Amino acid sequence: MHHRTILEYKKYFYLKMAALVVIGSIVAYVWQAAPVGRYGGTPVGYALGTLAAVLVVWLMWFGVRKRTYKAAYTTLAGWLSAHIYLGATLIVVVTLHASFQVGWNVHTLAYVLLLGVIASGFFGIFAYMRFPSLMTENIGGDTLDGVMQKIADADREAKQLALALPQSLLLAVGKSVTDTKIGGGVAEQLRVRHDDCPTDAAVTQLKALNQQADFKKEQAQALHQLYSILLRKQKLVARARRDLRYRAIMSIWLYVHVPLSFAMLAALLAHIVAVFFYW
Repeated sequence: MHHRTILEYKKYFYLKMAALVVIGSIVAYVWQAAPVGRYGGTPVGYALGTLAAVLVVWLMWFGVRKRTYKAAYTTLAGWLSAHIYLGATLIVVVTLHASFQVGWNVHTLAYVLLLGVIASGFFGIFAYMRFPSLMTENIGGDTLDGVMQKIADADREAKQLALALPQSLLLAVGKSVTDTKIGGGVAEQLRVRHDDCPTDAAVTQLKALNQQADFKKEQAQALHQLYSILLRKQKLVARARRDLRYRAIMSIWLYVHVPLSFAMLAALLAHIVAVFFYW
């Protein structure tokens, strides 16, 4: 059975509603005939501005609404679908309200911030629809904690085998165990490849030694086993780093979207006050 996404909620109910808002706004904008031309101070301009302001406040309420457990009128999925589609209508509604006029003023600032909020919201939609599947593909049926446990198990096996090998390999394995970084700050989480990764260095060193033939049979077997273990660890580390990167991206966009939303709201209030103060 086809799994419906939030974009398909109730057979695209909110998409249809958003289409009506956009069409109605365009028709009203084209229909208006003010003596001094089209601008935000006409009856239609004020109507579009009021609609935009109401939509902004209602959409920001979603941040509060999504933290409640009981839905009075619709499901959380319904609110999110409405948030996406009705939020997108603001591109048209606000542009028509401004009559395509921009300048170095608080009005344009509110408009630009609004576009930034919408753009970050679009990225959020992409992230939450794309990254979960990538995370599942990357981590498989395992969990991040499970992968980290497998890395710890590989470290224990590697340290045990390295005891029977030359000191240089023992040191390389030790650095792999103690200095391999997974996670950390935001910049570290966003990095998948680490050029200075000690596990990668140990794998490269073992690969070169495996091509030599001057080891005793027991050492050669231990060397081969150690190489297999570190190669497995290398893949596990890459999976863990990718998982953390996906999680970081899915979280970071909110640190842009939410503050930008409040900045836009402040600029919107300044815009409204300025309009009515000079009106």
